[in-house]
Amino acid sequence: MANEHSPLLVHGVYSMMGDTKDSRGGSEVTGEGAPKSNPRKLNTFFGVMVPTILSMFSIVLFLRTGFVVGHAGLLHGFLMLFVAYFIISLTILSICAISTNGAVEGGGAYFMISRSLGPEFGGSIGLMFYLAKVCACGVYVLGLVEAILDIFGKDPGSAVSHGLRVLPQGYWYTVLYSSLVLLLCLVVCLVGAHIYAKASFIILLVVTVSLISIIISPLILRPQHFNITHTYGNNHTVTVNPSYTGFNSTTLKNNLGPHYSLDYSTNTMMSFATVFAVMFTSCTGIMAGANMSGELKNPSESIPKGTIMAVSYTFTVYVLLFLLLSSTCDRLLLINDYAVLQRVNVWPPFVTIGVYCASLSAAMCSMIGASRILHALALDQLFGLPLAPAAVTSSSGNPWVSVALCICLSMLFLSRMI
Repeated sequence: MANEHSPLLVHGVYSMMGDTKDSRGGSEVTGEGAPKSNPRKLNTFFGVMVPTILSMFSIVLFLRTGFVVGHAGLLHGFLMLFVAYFIISLTILSICAISTNGAVEGGGAYFMISRSLGPEFGGSIGLMFYLAKVCACGVYVLGLVEAILDIFGKDPGSAVSHGLRVLPQGYWYTVLYSSLVLLLCLVVCLVGAHIYAKASFIILLVVTVSLISIIISPLILRPQHFNITHTYGNNHTVTVNPSYTGFNSTTLKNNLGPHYSLDYSTNTMMSFATVFAVMFTSCTGIMAGANMSGELKNPSESIPKGTIMAVSYTFTVYVLLFLLLSSTCDRLLLINDYAVLQRVNVWPPFVTIGVYCASLSAAMCSMIGASRILHALALDQLFGLPLAPAAVTSSSGNPWVSVALCICLSMLFLSRMI
């Protein structure tokens, strides 16, 4: 039977022939099954559950949950949720099957695919996965900067600061702020996976506090009415008067069915497909734990267990939020305000902090995942000399060159998006 110390598929042949070298770098393997240069420190909770939960709790959780419930209704929302989680469950089961079939080293999904399907498939998929992670890091960083400037940025036409709006805006200022965020990600990733795990845990605690504030708010807030004004085209304004009812059976009944209408930000008609496309992005990120395979004490056990528990937890949270919003908020409020969770919170800054933390954690997760994939590609020598420097590690086994290359590429991609 395959165990933690047996290689995957083709590599089993080499172990049967008595090969005691590690198949990737030729380094001796200790009696505990891990290379001496790459100690494994993280357990299931810190190494798999926390990164996966934070990757799935993206900014969509705070800014688009009301949008989904408002347009799709509770029943269609549940249908979308079940379909999305059924789709990702197929991938999760595949990860579980491959990761429990033998020893899993650094590189996560790339390592498992390349050892199962061969280097041709693994290398091409790994390269695309790496580029996707790098681009995602740039998107998350830019989203975080824009969210910060939305609260603290000066008005473009004003030379005087008002209240909290003290940060100057502009192309180069955005590049500067993005560079500072990337620098923070660089420091965390350079120190090592154990610091990343601790930072992720602290961020998870903050996000959890934000979610708790959302859940308990209906027990504290009283019903209230709002005036929301949107501007379309040339000074064409529309004002709606939605209401927050608190827990109300009539509100729940009115929000059961779908009511696809115009989206106030894009002025386009929503449909099941468009709303599902938005909602599905909140169900991605399931590979975050698998990408930490090189830092896990027991990856063959931690990856399947941690991923399944993380996905179950996020599914439960989304179900609770769908029920909460559909039973407390008027449909007009849900479809006319992306920040409805902030508007009806007992202390609105809780949600703002949650948005910042979710974006920062997603950026760090993408960065550390991309660096591990690039390091694994370099070790396998699939692309020859150009990727050779990415194989360099520190004395503790941290691929610092890969991290630096990922940061530079993310900065280039980010500067083109601004």
